[in-house]
Amino acid sequence: MKLKFYISILLFVLTTSLVAQEATIQAKVSKNKLGLNQRLRIVFSINKQGGENFTPPNFTNFRVVGGPSQSVSQSWVNGKTTFSQSYTYIIQPTRKGELSIGTASVKIGGKTIKTDPIKIIVLDAVEIPKDPNDPNYVAQQNIHLVAEISKSRPYVGEGIYVEYRLYVSENVSVYDTNVTEAPKYNGFWNQDIKINGYPVKMGKYNGEDYRYIVLQKALLIPTKSGKLEIEPMKMDIIIGVPTGRADFFGNAITSNVRKEFASEKKLIRPRSLPLEGKPANFTGAVGEFDFKVSLSKEILKANETSEIKVAVTGKGNLKLFELPSVETPVELEIYQPERKEKVNVYSSGISGSVTDSYTVVPQYKGKYKIPSTSFSYFNPKEGKYKTIDTEDLFVDVQEGKELVIVDSTSVNKRDVISTGENFRYIATKTTFEPAEKSDFFKSNLFYILLLLPLIAIPIGIFIGKRNEERSNDIVGNRTRKAERLAKKYLSEAQKQLGKKEAFYEALERALHNYLKAKLGIETSEISKERITEILESKKVESSTIHQFIEVLKSSDFARYTPFTATQMKEEFERAKEVIVQLDKQL
Repeated sequence: MKLKFYISILLFVLTTSLVAQEATIQAKVSKNKLGLNQRLRIVFSINKQGGENFTPPNFTNFRVVGGPSQSVSQSWVNGKTTFSQSYTYIIQPTRKGELSIGTASVKIGGKTIKTDPIKIIVLDAVEIPKDPNDPNYVAQQNIHLVAEISKSRPYVGEGIYVEYRLYVSENVSVYDTNVTEAPKYNGFWNQDIKINGYPVKMGKYNGEDYRYIVLQKALLIPTKSGKLEIEPMKMDIIIGVPTGRADFFGNAITSNVRKEFASEKKLIRPRSLPLEGKPANFTGAVGEFDFKVSLSKEILKANETSEIKVAVTGKGNLKLFELPSVETPVELEIYQPERKEKVNVYSSGISGSVTDSYTVVPQYKGKYKIPSTSFSYFNPKEGKYKTIDTEDLFVDVQEGKELVIVDSTSVNKRDVISTGENFRYIATKTTFEPAEKSDFFKSNLFYILLLLPLIAIPIGIFIGKRNEERSNDIVGNRTRKAERLAKKYLSEAQKQLGKKEAFYEALERALHNYLKAKLGIETSEISKERITEILESKKVESSTIHQFIEVLKSSDFARYTPFTATQMKEEFERAKEVIVQLDKQL
């Protein structure tokens, strides 16, 4: 009896929750834009039980090539019941233009509810492979690597950003990604923008709904005008593509496909800064800034220090221009400035402050003026130059030595005082001593030069034999030559140890430059598989080839994961060893 009672209560709660839910019907299409010879999927979903007399739209200007297929799902999670009943159609347009899919309706509880019309844009027919269900084709159509830039016509020195997004439709799944070639920003000062995790967002690509993540974001500041290209990012992605079949339990069976994707090459045309109205003291500052010159102490004693701070704050290319210098009277001893930077890099640009601090030490008592200083910058929003002038500063030294000023225009007459040593008689007698002169014969230098050949000849014979043995050591010579070559190519990477981004860029560049020098190929334009084929054709051992490719992959992977200085040192030694092994075999 108790069991029946509990079951009754459960059924009552389920029924009540379903009745309380407001009934809706929604229509969702797989794409809003397609070619005349392509198909799309449209799904009509009802969120409540009891739907009767479902009526699809008449599909004017479309041909139904599949469906309707029905599915029902119901779940109970944390006391909340969800229900869904769907009708799926596969349709194909019969003409080009902006078409409309009409409303579908269903009757629930005596009330008829309808969907909203959906607009579809039909373009010219596109090239479709012989098998539209080919996993490679499906993967190519459902994943897109896109580079988006904030501005294509900035001024030189004006910051813009580039964002790399990976769009993935709901029709496929992504199992693994690997950046095979990072984008290159030739002609730009660039700084990566930190991304906190890789949250999945919803967005549209070519009018269709997609999931996407932001892979990489960078701030770019053009350093010259003209035509600048942002080289594409390339990735290897493993994609799960539905096969249209299901397993014993009804789960969809997918086929894993590995494909390479590349973003489009982006073209930026920076504009030169105008010559009209350009101030003489302009040093390249572009943005919106404030300028201030301050003095830590205005009243002090001789040999007591004061500090002059020259600060530029605001938003712009803070790291790419020089701050104006301060002129002080010669009576104030001034030291070289200390630079302090507090800047943050965002997608909207660089903001913060740059400060030069001068230490000033007065030597004499008095009041001294530090003339006003001016700073000029270009405002890209207003398209014109602006100049900020500071006020004069004064240093009042109240204690110290008096500064004696000599008037060079006046002449004071003084009597000549005889001291008894002003004038001397001319000497009429002197004494001479013979100069000491030693002969070279039998001198110390004579005996050293005499014995030198007796010592040098055995040493020369010994060195000659060592060189002969060394030249006959073919394996050793090749090893030493390979080590010198490895040090040559890896010298830049060794300098950057401890700096992750710079180190791995230099390491990858060294490996590419080595192959370019040895094989005469442009390795930046070919894949790792092609490099493997070339090295195999040169009869290089497979273990060495595998080690070389692994170092390249590690360099790519390490840019996006935390690495320690110890790991960088290990990667450097691995790269050095693989170059030595390659040079022995090439």
